[in-house]
Amino acid sequence: MTPEHRQPKVVVVTGASAGLGRAIAHAFGDRGDRVALLARNRDGLEAAADEVRARGGQPLVLEVDVADDGQVEAAAERVERELGPIDVWVNNAMAAVFAPFLEVSPEEYRRGVEVTFLGSVNGARAALRRMTERDRGHLIQIGSSLAFRGIPLQSVYCASKHALNGLYDSLRAELLHDGSRVQITSVHMPAMNTPQFRLGLAKMPRKPQPVPPIYQPEVAAWAVVWASEHRRREVWVGASTVGTILGSRVAGGLLDHYLGRTGYSSQQTDEPADPDAPNYLFSPVPGDHGTHGPFDDRAHGRSVQLPLSLHRSALAAGVGLLGAAAVGLVRRR
Repeated sequence: MTPEHRQPKVVVVTGASAGLGRAIAHAFGDRGDRVALLARNRDGLEAAADEVRARGGQPLVLEVDVADDGQVEAAAERVERELGPIDVWVNNAMAAVFAPFLEVSPEEYRRGVEVTFLGSVNGARAALRRMTERDRGHLIQIGSSLAFRGIPLQSVYCASKHALNGLYDSLRAELLHDGSRVQITSVHMPAMNTPQFRLGLAKMPRKPQPVPPIYQPEVAAWAVVWASEHRRREVWVGASTVGTILGSRVAGGLLDHYLGRTGYSSQQTDEPADPDAPNYLFSPVPGDHGTHGPFDDRAHGRSVQLPLSLHRSALAAGVGLLGAAAVGLVRRR
């Protein structure tokens, strides 16, 4: 079926006001889909809606705190009432905290986990309640290479992403037990140039940055759209993601030592941090923060690994994974 004749899908994207979520909304808008945009920041949501509309999609703005299961359920009801049955639900919302573990207060830790982990639990519940009744639909979880390998200064994020792997293992087994045709795909991401490094809570002497290599969010957004059309359990985006996941499986202890030496410096720029800078942990930072962060000059606009991963033969898959793993090991050494 050509793009001109395909039936528009109803897509829900959480964390859609900025960064990767906004890039994902753009990508679905390019296909003419009906895209529900869920986030807390009204300014960013309205700007994202204008962009989706300009690309040919039909947006629906919903101001939602995904940590509140009642708000997520109400949003799902409204989406189906105004746009139609949900075909694709993308759990993307997260809350970044950049700080040593002992410097994160219990309240800050709880809030970070509520958004990043429980926000996806709430989204999965709302989506699967509807999809399993119709025996169709696709739930997509935005994962990370850090769902397999924890790093210093990001224990909130790493713990939440690890927990989501366990959640979806359980959910996939339950769906198989029930003979359901609903699909779940985890799309594991590399470091990306998004505004989270300006908006997250940071307790470090210098401003946070993603660990290189850095990719533009459009690379990952394209992978999410591709995943929504295919029955793939997982998609790994970027050679660094492949190398990190495989490296953590074969050399976890060595990575502990390596990250102990390099993990602090690699996550900070040379610019001193502003201790009074606003952050989005407990409430949104007003304004439209866009799709990209401040690292455009260092971010890759494409991934050589990704097309191979998505359109691979068995032989190409083996070669690609081994090559990416070798690159990762050489870089770490």
